[in-house]
Amino acid sequence: MAAVTESQQLGNAILSFALEGSFPQDIAALPPISETDLNPTIAALDKAKADIEAQIHTVNEETRDDISSWVKNAKVLQEDIIRSKTIANDIIRQSEAPDVTGEAIQDAEEKVEFLNREVQYSQQMHSVLRRIQHVNQLLVQVEQASQQRRVLDSLRLLEKSWTALDDVGVSKTTRAVKLLDLRAFELKSDIHQVFNHVWKALVQVDTESGRVAIYHTRQDEKMSLDDAVIGLKAYREVDERMEQLWHNLDAAVVAPRMDATRSTIPGIKVEGDVLELVGSADGSAESLLSDLERILTFVTHKLPADLLRPLADVMMGDVIPRLTREWLSPAVPSGLKDLDKFQALVSRTKDFCETLQRSGLTGLEQIQDWASKAPTIWLEKCRETSLDSVRVNLASGIGQPRRVEKIERQVVSMAEGRELSKTGAGAVADTNDWGEAWGEAWEGNEPASQANDQKEPAGGDDDDAADAWGWDDNDDANKDAYEKEPEKGPGKEPEKEPEEKETAEAANGDDGTDAWGWGDNDDDANEGADQAAEAKKPAEVPDEEDGAAAWGWGDDGDALEPEGPAISAPAPASAARKQRQNKAKEETRELVFKETCSISSMPEPVLELIFSILEDGAALTRDGSEYSLLTATAPGLFSLPTFVLALFRAISPHYYSSDAGGNMFLYNDAMYLAERLSDFSLAWKQREELTPRARSMLRIDNDVKTLKSFGNRSYANEMSLQKTILQDLMGGSQSLAQQDDKESSIEAGTARIRSVAATWDPILRRSVWSQAVGSLADSLASRLISDVLDMSSIGQDEAYSIAQLISSATELDDLFIPSKLAGTAPVPDELPTTAQYAPSWLRLKYLGEVLQSNLNEVKFLWCDSELSLYFTVDEVVDLIRASFEDNARTRETIKEIKAKEPLAR
Repeated sequence: MAAVTESQQLGNAILSFALEGSFPQDIAALPPISETDLNPTIAALDKAKADIEAQIHTVNEETRDDISSWVKNAKVLQEDIIRSKTIANDIIRQSEAPDVTGEAIQDAEEKVEFLNREVQYSQQMHSVLRRIQHVNQLLVQVEQASQQRRVLDSLRLLEKSWTALDDVGVSKTTRAVKLLDLRAFELKSDIHQVFNHVWKALVQVDTESGRVAIYHTRQDEKMSLDDAVIGLKAYREVDERMEQLWHNLDAAVVAPRMDATRSTIPGIKVEGDVLELVGSADGSAESLLSDLERILTFVTHKLPADLLRPLADVMMGDVIPRLTREWLSPAVPSGLKDLDKFQALVSRTKDFCETLQRSGLTGLEQIQDWASKAPTIWLEKCRETSLDSVRVNLASGIGQPRRVEKIERQVVSMAEGRELSKTGAGAVADTNDWGEAWGEAWEGNEPASQANDQKEPAGGDDDDAADAWGWDDNDDANKDAYEKEPEKGPGKEPEKEPEEKETAEAANGDDGTDAWGWGDNDDDANEGADQAAEAKKPAEVPDEEDGAAAWGWGDDGDALEPEGPAISAPAPASAARKQRQNKAKEETRELVFKETCSISSMPEPVLELIFSILEDGAALTRDGSEYSLLTATAPGLFSLPTFVLALFRAISPHYYSSDAGGNMFLYNDAMYLAERLSDFSLAWKQREELTPRARSMLRIDNDVKTLKSFGNRSYANEMSLQKTILQDLMGGSQSLAQQDDKESSIEAGTARIRSVAATWDPILRRSVWSQAVGSLADSLASRLISDVLDMSSIGQDEAYSIAQLISSATELDDLFIPSKLAGTAPVPDELPTTAQYAPSWLRLKYLGEVLQSNLNEVKFLWCDSELSLYFTVDEVVDLIRASFEDNARTRETIKEIKAKEPLAR
């Protein structure tokens, strides 16, 4: 066993010397060769020789192509060198020969030139081969560094190999260069895989668990984040990697935290190198700003500056708009409620921007603008919310109508009051205060209780009226302001002389002063000449441009329709009546009219919105720091009601038009809004708790005027529409004489008027309803009169037929029975008041009388009756010539009619 051991020791020593050239440290420990069995040593040498030969064979097989090429090139080079030596010897020998000719010298020179080129080629080949060998050695080193996960070293060596490969000096298509280039790209791919592994170890993002970890270095990795910058730059992946990092960070942490739709919003926790979602957070914008500040600060502290800049470009461009759009803007209040929270949010936003700027982040311009323009943004939010509220309310439709009471006070003289008690607005008013204001009786034959006995409409008492207008016991200022001044617009009775027959009282010169209950010391009579003159102003009507040009009226011969309803004046009064009125001209009283009408559900929300806006505007003008952030927005807030009303005027016609009588609802609503706003303006200027600045900034008077004009236009639109429909039903441009079925046309026209009257009845005030329906009746009468006067010949049967049509049309008188208009019990033998609202009505009736009369009757109607009040002499003459034969009697009658002076109109 010892001999075997000694043989192995000897064999190992000999192998170490043969392979490595090393000797044992203690040579004395080896046994003598003579005493040792050399067979194991020889066997070990044989085995080592076989292994070396196998390795050499393997190396030869692996490098056979390169070595064969090099050997071949070496052999060629050796042959060239031998040939060159031979040629050189020949040249030397020939140069020493004395009989060298010129041809030999030339040949020698060519050979020398050839040899020089060959030598240069050989040197170049040798240089290229050395460079190829150097590139190959660099690639071997790159592979070794990659295997050892020395990423930066492998990248540096790889970069050197690319530089050396570019310096080889041969075409890239050369097989050796192509192989080296291919191997370099394969190594680059291998290094990239190693780099990916190291990057994922340093930057870990788990989107499912909401966890992000960023390490500067790891114990098991030789590369740091600073080194990773070099790698990313080498692969030109900085922007791509940072964009991917942001998307992962957003999906894992930022998006869940900024998702306002989640029922439970997670909180943010930062601990060392780890950022993660934990627990829950409140849904306030301030809390989100704090969490975003932690997230962004964590990222800025963990990433190198070269990586932070490209990351911030994509990150801030996504976070800031989302933060502003989904959290900050919705957190802006639409009023002064929660304003303290809004001011705190603005302050916190400014701190957020300053913190991120100190951390080196950019791209904060949008949120900085939001913070600096917070007052303007708040004002825009108020405007947007207000206008959207109007749109939503209008989109819901007219809603459930409700009755409101309109109270009008007008200072009139005794004569005007007596006339109004019988005609015009007084005749159709729902309630009045005449019994209290005018004494026990108007005249001896007209008890004062007649007006007071009129039926009170539902909700028509004073308390209900106050409730209907939104008044309460503490709102007397608004109520008084509303009742203070009489309205001088549509629906008012023009103060003109009434038409009535002289009474016995008038013949005796009794002015009826005692019946009025006035005394010499009555304070109410001292209202002044100005109020009396103001009360006597006629109803306002638009100019020709507004009436004719804007609405296209007058084309069909009808009278111009005013923008709003204006009740027609009664017929002229007699001289005696005028004398009596002149006596009582300077004695005046305040007359109160109360009427009810229907408004939609829209005005109240609009009014509440406007009043709320103005109250907020007043609060901003007060001294103190409570609203210091928004003080500068007070003027904008006071101008907001104008925008609200402008939007209401712009879009309301579309929504109201879908309802029957929508235009009339719109007229009532606009007038109601105008009156309530006017009351509010008067009360506003009297409020002592407001600052002078707040009182002076309220400017809604122009809006009130515009609303009234808008309401009048709505009324005019409806009237124009209904008149157009009425004209179409009556044959359009075709005259009655040209129609085969005249009765159907008149029946359709009267049925339309009754249908429209029924539709308007629950909507309009009685005075406005009377005027509107009377205007349609007047349009019907004017059309009949015009068609008859245009006829050149009227036969007896035709005249009778037309008279029947007129009689059918005048059945509309039942709409204008005084007791029906006033809502009282029917009175026997009462006369309709249609003529007060349809100026052509009596003209139509007289036309029917003329068509059914003979020549003597026509002459009587002109000479002894009142036909001349409604027709001109030419019109009557034309009717006679169309209806009667041209003979001496007819000519004599015409002569007598022309000779008779018509009655004064």
